[in-house]
Parts: sequence; C-alpha cells; structure tokens
Amino acid sequence: MSQTLGIDFGTSNSAAGISINGRPCLIEVEAGENTLPTAVFFDFENQKTLFGRQAERALINGDDGRYMRALKSILGTPLMHESRIMMGERVTFVDIIARFLRRIKSRAQEVCYQDFDHALSGRPVLFHSNDPARNEQALKDLTLCYLAAGFKSVEFMPEPEAAALAARHKGDGLKLIVDIGGGTSDFTVFQNTATGIDILASHGVRLGGTNFDRSISFDHVMHHFGKDSEIRKDFGAGTHAAPRAIFHDLATWQMIPFLYTSEVKRKVSDLQRNAVDQQAYTRLMSVLEDHLGHDVAFAVERGKIQVNTDGEGMVNLTTVERGLNQALSVNMLTTSLTPHMENLAAAVGEALTLANCSADQIESVIFVGGSSLIKDVSRTVQHILPKATLHYNDAFTAIIDGLALASARPR
Repeated sequence: MSQTLGIDFGTSNSAAGISINGRPCLIEVEAGENTLPTAVFFDFENQKTLFGRQAERALINGDDGRYMRALKSILGTPLMHESRIMMGERVTFVDIIARFLRRIKSRAQEVCYQDFDHALSGRPVLFHSNDPARNEQALKDLTLCYLAAGFKSVEFMPEPEAAALAARHKGDGLKLIVDIGGGTSDFTVFQNTATGIDILASHGVRLGGTNFDRSISFDHVMHHFGKDSEIRKDFGAGTHAAPRAIFHDLATWQMIPFLYTSEVKRKVSDLQRNAVDQQAYTRLMSVLEDHLGHDVAFAVERGKIQVNTDGEGMVNLTTVERGLNQALSVNMLTTSLTPHMENLAAAVGEALTLANCSADQIESVIFVGGSSLIKDVSRTVQHILPKATLHYNDAFTAIIDGLALASARPR
C-alpha cells in the first residue's frame, strides 16, 4: 500500500516527511540534509537540470546556465503557462516545478524503500492577497505540478494549520501561529482540544522574506547599478530620472531570470549611453551579461541575516566589481521593513478579529519560517501581543512536522 508523503513546498526551501508511530520523520531530501533549497539550475554545458544545493553551487561556481528561485511566487500568474526554450526543449513553469517535486518524490522513495503515489502538500492561506481568481488559479497550478511530478493525487493543508498541529505541546490557552515564509505570511489562532486542535481563524497576505530582501536591495543597493541616477536627454539640454522598473525586477528574486534578454540589454545600453553615472551602468551591464542578478540577491539576503544577528552587516558585491560593498545597519533594515511591518500588524489584527478574540487572550505565539526570526517581526508582534510568550524553537520544521503527522490520517 502506497503511503502519503507530506511535502512542504516553500518559496525558499522545501522538505518532505512521513509519520512513524505517531511521530514526524523528516526525510533526507539531500544527503545529510532535511531541507532542499527551492532552486533549479539548467546546466547548459552538461545539459542537466540541477536542484537544491547543487543548483546553488552551480550558480556560485559561475557555471553556464540559468538559475531559478522563488518559483512558488509565480503560481497563479500568467507566467506559469508561458513556454520558453531551455536546453533545446520548450518548457513552462509547470514543467519546471514538476521536475523539482519529482526530485523530492524520487529521493523519498529511494530513502524509504517504498512508493509515494499520494501527496499531502502545504499551502498558504492565500497565495495572492485580495485576489480570489488568482488564488484559485494558483491552487490549480500547484495541483497540475504535483500530477505532472508523478503523484496520482494531492491534497492540501494550510501551512499554519500544519504548524499548529505540530505545536500542540506549547500548552493550553489561545495560541497564534505567525508563519512568515519566503513569499507569503499566514496567521492562525487555535487552541488545543482533547482530540487535536481547534482552528478559530486564519488570515494570510502575500508578504514574506523575498519582499524584505527586495525592499532592502531597492533602498540600499540598487543605486550602485544606476537607480535614481540622471539620464541625459537625447535631444536638447537637461536630464531625466532613470526608469525604475528594471531595478524593481533586479531586486525581485523571481523576476531576475527575465532580465537576461536581448531586449532588456538593448534598453540598458541606451540608458548607459546617456547616463551621467557611467560606472553604475557599466556595473548593471555586467550583471546582465554575466547573469549575476542572483549573486546580488544572495548578497543582500546574507547582509540582512548578518545585521539581524550581529547588529551590523555588509552586502558583498565583489562578484560584480572588486572592492564593491554596501554597509547595512539595524536602522537601515528597519527603515526598509517598516511598511511591511505595518502590513504584518494589520494582518495579525485581522486574524484576531476573525477569531473573535482580543490581543490579551493570546497566551503563546509560535513563530514559523526563517523570515519570522527577523527582529523587526518579533518587535511588531510583541507590541501587539504584550502578554504572549514567544516561541521560536520550531521555526524551520513546524510545517513539515505537521504535514508528516497529518499524512498518516485515513483518507
């Protein structure tokens, strides 16, 4: 009999697990690792598709190919079904995500010595804020991906519900799950019952770690590549501000692969010709020609983590230009993240309203997802819920633990 495989398909990282004797058992989706970066690299030289850490190593090594990350953010958008030529084959993002999920399925079968024809997948409460049509399409897209990956069927469980299932040991009273993922954030109010958990309300927004990275990059890094610089007019005197669209895309994980086209390079070449800051546009052309957009994004992410840990940090841009760095401070991060924290606070408030409870009634907050460990997030939640005890221990495993437990339920 084929067992159900629990899968946490995340924007930044993914994981898989099953239930053994009523306890979650996470699968080594890579040798020695229980998580797999949600990344794909099309290796042009060897005509191979690489996944996870292999994909990241290929990017770092400067191998000839195309790197993709934050694939989950494309679900529900028209980009999912647009085809493109990759290594001589026409593929869509449905095909690409399916190959990633097939990699997880194959690895789980290899490790567990059994077939997995059925999947229990986590899903955000909302893939897209305030857009029912896109949310419905995103779920259809993800279903197609699982079926194309070789699963005969797939069921979905809201990610904060899975996290709540894994967090029953956090005591009695009302609890709040704060799940800040790579691309979405979910907030669930629940309480324990004699037989499990009672979900009082859930609310979600399209906001996550990739949004944090984009704001930090746009505010503090993109000026090195020409953002807010002046462009001389083709005719007559005077200048105008450089268009901002390309810098928004360069600061956005999932949009970076679309910048390496001949059309974009021509537009940047035209801007470079008339740019007052020639050096900045020389750097920008280097990023596009050498496919360094994700190197910049990783540098921003590492700088964010460093500031959050040490109080100060650096965005190392030496892959673009020797000696090029951008210092980061706590205040700089807070400035960039404040609008997101305001949205987060509003989302917490909406979850409490839907649950018909007050802030003082929440006894525990369980933080889930790597981005939930950002100190601005903790400060924001603690300000709203001053009496709550904050729990961080299961931030990276709560969702997959809950999915693994739920995978054993009769179907």
